[in-house]
Parts: sequence; structure tokens; C-alpha cells
Amino acid sequence: MAVLLDVAGLCKSYGTLKAVDGVSFQVGQGEAFGLLGPNGAGKSTTMMMIAGLLDPDAGEVRLCGRVLTRRERESRLTLGVVPQDLAIYPDLTARENLHFFGRLYQLGGQRLQDRVECALRQTGLDGRADDYAGHFSGGMKRRLNFAAAILHEPRLLILDEPTVGVDPQSRAHLLDCVRQLQQSGTAIIYASHYMEEVQQLCSRAAIVDRGRMLVCDLIARLLQQIPLEVELRLDLSSLPATFVPGAGVLVERDGGDCVLRLVSDAGGEANVAAEVTRVLQQLVSAGAGLRSIRTHDPSLERLFLKLTGSRLRD
Repeated sequence: MAVLLDVAGLCKSYGTLKAVDGVSFQVGQGEAFGLLGPNGAGKSTTMMMIAGLLDPDAGEVRLCGRVLTRRERESRLTLGVVPQDLAIYPDLTARENLHFFGRLYQLGGQRLQDRVECALRQTGLDGRADDYAGHFSGGMKRRLNFAAAILHEPRLLILDEPTVGVDPQSRAHLLDCVRQLQQSGTAIIYASHYMEEVQQLCSRAAIVDRGRMLVCDLIARLLQQIPLEVELRLDLSSLPATFVPGAGVLVERDGGDCVLRLVSDAGGEANVAAEVTRVLQQLVSAGAGLRSIRTHDPSLERLFLKLTGSRLRD
């Protein structure tokens, strides 16, 4: 896979605050790359430097082999940005919005007309093209926001929380649009707090916190850091006195319930399956009142909380 974007050692400070501290990664043609982190972790600053809206204090961004800066306009026309905050005009129709943004991308004439109609169809807005954007639902506004960013067929598309606050149908449609762009060779940077979306769309992901990159790898390898966990919940009074937890079984009390957590080695499932069988046989033979069985599969969300902590952030 050809490298389209090369981010090398980006640093950016605001006074004494180091917002981004040595972030590096690459994104290939047709690849979707997940960028994850808590609020204030440095994701938006990183994306602004990649988009050429901010110059880094150190490091560089290369797109198609050319260094991106705020003064280098030609390469910036090969990327698109879908910001978290809606960047559309409510007093213009959907078609008028797209014509306006298309001219900013230096499109004109028949080429502009064709690209506007294509973007409207791609985002499912062709039936509402002449309605004012201010009358659109939240999901439709998100789709129009997306359409404005893909008018000029960018080689790199930066998506910052593109599905936040939208209905399930609009979310599914936007995710399908992202997949179609990947298949056409567009490189994607996908920043989202919806970890399941990143896990579905992206082959690789990075987690950043306090300006630093904590991990960056194939998602399949990242998930190997998180063990499979099976939770058995039963009536505390029915737990037999002779019960032997065994290795890898954690016993917790939750009100009137007893919770048994069976945890595998990171990335392994065979041991925990055998242990679940042993524990269930022991509980059933003792007549324990089993309430529920719940499986916690390895996920990006569990890895995210493991690396960044579960404490609330401002």
C-alpha cells in the first residue's frame, strides 16, 4: 500500500501547554486510520496541522510527498475536512451550499455541476437539494457537511466526529460513504469517540493522550492486549462454601449478588473456555442460583480505558 500521508514528529505548544508532543504515523492510499483519545488529548490540534491550518513547532506533514504548511495551497486542495462543528450555511439550500464550497475548491463550469449532483446523490440528499439547510434534521446536516468535503474528490479525507448526534439511518449511510471512498483509493483519518465505528472501519488506529501517542498498530494486534472476560452473576447466599475459584477467577460482591470474573491471558480464549466449563459444573452441582452469564470481548473501548483511565475529564 502506497504511503499517501506521512506525519513525522509533530509538536505544538500553547504557552506552557504542550498540546502535541512528537506524534508520528503514516496513512496509505485507500486506508482508514483511526485517531482516538480523550477530550483535550491533542487530536484536533494534530488534525489542524495535517490540514495545514496550523504550522507545527517541530516535525512535518507530507501529503503525496510534499510538505504541507499554511502557505502551501496546492497540496491542501487534495485533502478534505469534515469538522465536528457543522460548517454549512443554514440560509442556503443544500445545492447552494455545495456550489459555494465547490468554488472554494476551485471547481467551476460543468465540472462543478457534475460534482454537486454526485455529492448530493452519494449522501442521499438529492431529493432535498433545493431545501434550506436550516430546515434539515441533524442527520441531514451531517450528511451535507460530509458532501461539502468530498466535492473535489480529495485524496485524503479527515473526519472529526462525523456521526456525532445523528440518527441510526444517517450514521449507517455515512459509514457506507466512508467505505465507498476507501474502495476508490481515498485515505481516511477517522477521529471518533464511537469506538465500534473505528473498529468496523479502520485497519489501524492510534490512541493519543496528553499530546503523546500511547499506541499505534493494527487493530487486530491492539486487541490482543485485552483479555477475554466472562462474568457469572449468582445469588450470594447460594454460593457453596466449598466453591474453589481457581486461577484466573476473581470473586466480587455486588449487593446481594456474587460476581465471578473469569479472565483469559491477553488475546487467549482456550483457557477461559475450559475454566468457565469447570466453574459452571461446580456451581450447577451445588445448586447455586445463577442469574446471568455475560461475555466481555476484547474491544478498542476496553483498551482505551485501560490506557487513558476511567477518571472523568473536564
